[in-house]
Amino acid sequence: MTIFDELKARGLLAQLTDEEEIKELINNGKATFYIGFDPTADSLHVGHFMALCLMKRLQMAGNKPIALIGGGTAMIGDPSGRSDMRQMMTAETIQHNVDCFKKQMSKFIDFSEGKAILVNNADWLLNLNYIELLRDVGACFSVNRMLTAECYKQRMEKGLSFLEFNYMIMQSYDFLELFQKYGCNMQFGGDDQWSNMLGGTDLIRRKLGKDAYAMTITLLLNSEGKKMGKTQSGAVWLDPNKTSPFDFYQYWRNVADADVLKCIRMLTFLPLEQIDAMDSWEGSQLNEAKDILAYELTSLVHGEEEANKAREASKALFAGGGNIENMPKTTVTEEDCLNGKIDILGILVKAGLVASRSEARRAVEQGGVTVNDEKVTDPKTAYTLDDIRKEDFIVKKGKKNFMKMEA
Repeated sequence: MTIFDELKARGLLAQLTDEEEIKELINNGKATFYIGFDPTADSLHVGHFMALCLMKRLQMAGNKPIALIGGGTAMIGDPSGRSDMRQMMTAETIQHNVDCFKKQMSKFIDFSEGKAILVNNADWLLNLNYIELLRDVGACFSVNRMLTAECYKQRMEKGLSFLEFNYMIMQSYDFLELFQKYGCNMQFGGDDQWSNMLGGTDLIRRKLGKDAYAMTITLLLNSEGKKMGKTQSGAVWLDPNKTSPFDFYQYWRNVADADVLKCIRMLTFLPLEQIDAMDSWEGSQLNEAKDILAYELTSLVHGEEEANKAREASKALFAGGGNIENMPKTTVTEEDCLNGKIDILGILVKAGLVASRSEARRAVEQGGVTVNDEKVTDPKTAYTLDDIRKEDFIVKKGKKNFMKMEA
């Protein structure tokens, strides 16, 4: 199976501008392609996961990735999928986020010996002369056509700033710059980026002629992948200091039954033959599939050792027989106590299972809190540090949120 056929079989490809040319390039390792990442936070999250895995797959097939970090476009903000304007960031914040992205991307992409390139579009966008840009690039864009783009139509009702209106031009200019400087002949992005990417392809052809080689591909489920990165408590980050390896494992362990095989197919590097054999799995076998998904992705991001620890901790909590030492832990100190005791509300807040004592009280009164598998129904229930020390002290809110307390 060729790499192109594999990408299609895994459900990764949607719209393509020229399927035969694209197939020829990536199957023969001739593609120099880029994917852009705007540094709007100091960590990548699982919404970026599909793009990172795709870059790794294509690099393994001999193609050359360019990871473009949008240090320049981040100063404008992409209106795609937004109902309001993004918060403006300082140059210092953006640079810090760029540095964090570089470190995390290296786990997926091999940047050694020129096998991949990492660039920051601030290097060229911040030095542009506005009048020259308007004359040289702006003249290539039709305002009427731009306003038909879905990313702009979604914002028109609430108001689209001229700042954001320029985002398509900036992203298109990125492709022109990468084409001229690095021979980049292909770009990938989410289906919500389709209009912006076509703008880049059109710009290259307008500026350099029809023979200029530029391809565009979208990822079928990239926009869905962004949703994967969100939970009720916020984003699921790749940074272990923001989302622990255990919590990362549990996130994938708890995906919906209907999504687990789709996630395995799109995001893991397991052979398709092995995944195809899982298509008939149901019932308890889907739990095994979830464990496989969680282990594979945790291993990819955090390494096998952390993946093994997370798997053991999960077994200890939910199935019995695992290693309880690998559970996430929180330490209670004398400063947390009042008259030598800490009540259950304080424990829930300290453990990070709730945001406030009032939320903790509601959880207790609704019967959703246990300590060592015994339900706690009285908000005044309190514990000494010795109580916490004498045995494994595991507090749980609901079925999936828990913490091991130590003193």
